[in-house]
Parts: sequence; structure tokens; C-alpha cells
Amino acid sequence: MIRGIHHLGINCHDMARMQKFYADAFGFQPVDEGFGWSNEPMMDHIVDVPGSAAKGIMLRAGTCYLELFQYSAPPPESPKPQRPHDLGYTHFCVDVTEIEKDIPFLISCGMTFNDRDFVDAGHVKTIYGYDPEGNVIEVQQCAPMNGFTLDELQD
Repeated sequence: MIRGIHHLGINCHDMARMQKFYADAFGFQPVDEGFGWSNEPMMDHIVDVPGSAAKGIMLRAGTCYLELFQYSAPPPESPKPQRPHDLGYTHFCVDVTEIEKDIPFLISCGMTFNDRDFVDAGHVKTIYGYDPEGNVIEVQQCAPMNGFTLDELQD
């Protein structure tokens, strides 16, 4: 039986910078002291990457967890993050309560929106932006009685 999604994993070029961004922008705090591996057959098996070496840390904000990784081996096939139209996991979404105030705050933390403003689609106000390494983050504010918000999930 599935209980829910536990965490998102993000591979970073600069894990310390990304940890600071996610702490400042969204309040994510470490839940462990960090971890790492090199020349570990068990980890190569788990991540399905032969010859892998990485460090990582698990962060938490509310009921959401982020696992940040910084691999030192092997090098990535592409240094670019996924875009919304690429195959695979391309973004995660944060639900906010005051998008008009939250976007300027996120920009002050290092997020970019390519000189665009959010769209009010009636049932949701939403926009895609980018963390400091270019990973896509959707910022949304659901209208009352449309979709769901984290407050409704906790009731």
C-alpha cells in the first residue's frame, strides 16, 4: 500500500549553495548530518550507477523532504537540468498562500522567473521558475475550493 511520496532527489553542482537556497527560500532544514560514498558496490547497486561517488543530505520542510546529492563520479551526461518539455521528472511544485508577496521573496533568495509574472487561471495562480542551478520549480496558489492545498491535506 502506498502511503505517499517521501522525497524528491536533486543532483547539484554545488550542494552547499543549493542547501542555503532551499533553506532561505522555502525553510528546508537538515534532518541528518549528511552522508556520502565512494567505491561502495552496495550504493552503486542502489543508485544503478557503476563507479559512483557522491555526498548528500536530506532536508525537510513540513511534510516535504528533499534529498540533495553532489556526485563526484561519474560526470553527468549533460550538465544542464531538465526543462519542462523534456522526458522524465522535470519539476516540483510548491503551494503558497500569497503568490504576489512570495515571488519577490523567492527572487531575493536566488530564484529566477525570466522576467515573467504569474498567470491567474481562475482556479490557480501559477508560474514556473528556476532555482540557482536551473532546476524547474512551479509556484502556485490554489483558489479556495479548487484543487487542494497543504492545509486541506493536514485536516
